[in-house]
Amino acid sequence: MSRAGDSGKSSAAPSCTPTLDGLIVYEEAVDRLVAAARPLPGRQRVDLRHALGRVLAESVDSRIDVPGWDYSAMDGYAVRAADCAGSGVELPVSQRIPAGVAPGPLRPGSAARIFTGAPIPEGADSVVIQEVCEPVDGGVKVKAPVEAGANIRRRGEDIAASQQVIAAGTRLLPQHLGLAASVGVDELVVCSRPRVALFASGDELVMPGRPLTPGKIYNSNLFTATALLQALGCEVIDLGIVEDTRQATEQAIARGADQADLVLASGGVSVGEEDHVKPAVEALGTLDMWKIAIRPGKPLAFGHIRGTPFIGSPGNPVSLFVIFLLFVRPFILRLQGRDDWRLRPMLARAGFDWTRPDKRREFHRAASIMPPTVRHGSRFTRAAPPVC
Repeated sequence: MSRAGDSGKSSAAPSCTPTLDGLIVYEEAVDRLVAAARPLPGRQRVDLRHALGRVLAESVDSRIDVPGWDYSAMDGYAVRAADCAGSGVELPVSQRIPAGVAPGPLRPGSAARIFTGAPIPEGADSVVIQEVCEPVDGGVKVKAPVEAGANIRRRGEDIAASQQVIAAGTRLLPQHLGLAASVGVDELVVCSRPRVALFASGDELVMPGRPLTPGKIYNSNLFTATALLQALGCEVIDLGIVEDTRQATEQAIARGADQADLVLASGGVSVGEEDHVKPAVEALGTLDMWKIAIRPGKPLAFGHIRGTPFIGSPGNPVSLFVIFLLFVRPFILRLQGRDDWRLRPMLARAGFDWTRPDKRREFHRAASIMPPTVRHGSRFTRAAPPVC
């Protein structure tokens, strides 16, 4: 009921929370964007020294068994278990086998001094560790019975010849390069590097190192986006700072589309008088998606310029970072032929209150007080923080 003197309308303050009318929900938006990404054609054969961070185009199969022979897992003595059935057996030492030496057959009734990694001599079926042995004149005393097969690593136990060791689509990390080398592979066939043309819109932007005059801010987005792209193995084409005019914006977008596999822009994607990205994209090509029901980053622009995809992010540094992780990163992973583009959620208890919920999906900056615990068999370890 209204009070005397009221017009009959509610006196409550109007809500400033945006509605979801015309906005695309996050899940639909990222699915549509990724569906438009086409793995890049072209492959390249590179030396292992230059393969770090690249995406493998052809799987790697082992050329050899690993290990390539039965070898000793310990320092000790190679023997026949039947010759050491009791305690205190003494055997003459017939040969010495360090790693890297091809041994001769084990003489019956003898032992061979052997070291970790050395091949097991023909005729031996066990290695007795040196801790239960006692050197004697010209031989060795084995102080405990020996079990057949003890302390021997078998040929092919780790990797069998022709076994796949690295699957196509894998982003190559240092351990992958070591694994390839361990099976005799010196070159890898990798996918083409995505070329990404990058520019920032804004008359207020100044490059770091130059004087900061009133009304100007430093262009931090260039360095954030460049580092994120390089971490994904991209080749970055720097188009610089673009002034806030329709003509300059169209020229930058067109130049990027001619040189790159993806054009990425920060700033100028909203609806203000100085925001020229949306009309520029529509004039040069097609705008396939705009306005996402997320916060920050609602005015995401996605389209194509003469077949080259374009993604435009708000100029706010936090918005750029969020848009990159939510949309640009999955898109680039698909350009590289990878299927692991979806974000992996991690359940955690928030240590803060959510006092002003939005109707849009919100993404908040947070820090983990303690890394999540990951179980490996019966052991627990702390997981490393995620990287690109």
